[in-house]
Amino acid sequence: MHDPAPLARFGGLVASDLRDVTSDPAALDSTGWWAVVADFEGRLVCARFGDVRPAAVPRPRPGGWRGPAADAWTSSLDRDAYTAGVRRIREHIAAGEVYQANLCRVLTAPLPDPDAADPDELTALLARGNPAPHAGTVRLPAHGVEVATASPELYLSRRGRTVESRPIKGTGRDAADLLEKDHAENVMIVDLVRNDLGRVCATGSVTVPALCAVEPHPGLVHLVSTVRGELAPGRGWADLLAHTFPPGSVTGAPKSSALRVIRSLETAPRGPYCGGIGWVDADRGTGELAVGIRTFWIDRAAPAGPVLRFGTGAGITWGSDPEREWAETELKASRLLAVASGTYGAAAPETAAARATSTAGRTGGTTP
Repeated sequence: MHDPAPLARFGGLVASDLRDVTSDPAALDSTGWWAVVADFEGRLVCARFGDVRPAAVPRPRPGGWRGPAADAWTSSLDRDAYTAGVRRIREHIAAGEVYQANLCRVLTAPLPDPDAADPDELTALLARGNPAPHAGTVRLPAHGVEVATASPELYLSRRGRTVESRPIKGTGRDAADLLEKDHAENVMIVDLVRNDLGRVCATGSVTVPALCAVEPHPGLVHLVSTVRGELAPGRGWADLLAHTFPPGSVTGAPKSSALRVIRSLETAPRGPYCGGIGWVDADRGTGELAVGIRTFWIDRAAPAGPVLRFGTGAGITWGSDPEREWAETELKASRLLAVASGTYGAAAPETAAARATSTAGRTGGTTP
């Protein structure tokens, strides 16, 4: 019987002694330290822990994580379906219905030993194979939440009344790989995030301290901007989530139109992928939620048995080339799939990863 103790791990802290679980975002402005997982489709799980202490991510235990075989991954959209989706989004753009939309696919593989699958063991591997500024674990098996994230992207941080978002738009193997299209896309999403934060921040307080900074991450670079504001009186976490979720960088602009396009083209729910994952310390008025990208989650309710899932995607604009966008989704997934499948370090990272993602694209089909 799979029943590990509830746990959360973020930012050099580990939390245990689960006290409370709720879907009410107002709880994040009450008391205590909370782990938060918000699915892209809107499900919210907030878990308050009683014991929170400093702790480094442990070293991986030999045999502590048994991941899927590198050739076991399937994709909710295969290469043909994904590139067709890119062309369809360009048609929506040409018709003036949307300026940009994210198109994502969910990769799925069966777990070889579900009872021994612990997302915190996967987090330990990711910390070595793909370190990330917003990495963490949320393990709440009784509530259907088992997440290991290596997210590089800040969705929302809060320090008192100051809130900040750092949207990522633009991905390449190096800075020279970034296109003018990437910069234009980033600026477009910054405008969307400014508008979202402007709904809950004091008038005139929303600024952009950094625009299109090139930020290195394992195996790739991103364009990252910073948007900051001061919460208006009486506003809190419930308002922030209500007016900014889902994150603009993983939806598109205008957000409502982009969400309609996403629903028409994607064939699998995103779940915690592209949602919000992190922590809130209600006592100190602080918190940090990452965009749920570069994120694995265990689905024990899948019809064919417990599986590991992972999402990848790209932002589509009028200037998008379908094959290049497909390649971007592979680049984002390659290193992490290799870590989760146990091939990173056993073979050259690009070789092992390319084998995993090309297999996922080849088999295709809707995920179970």
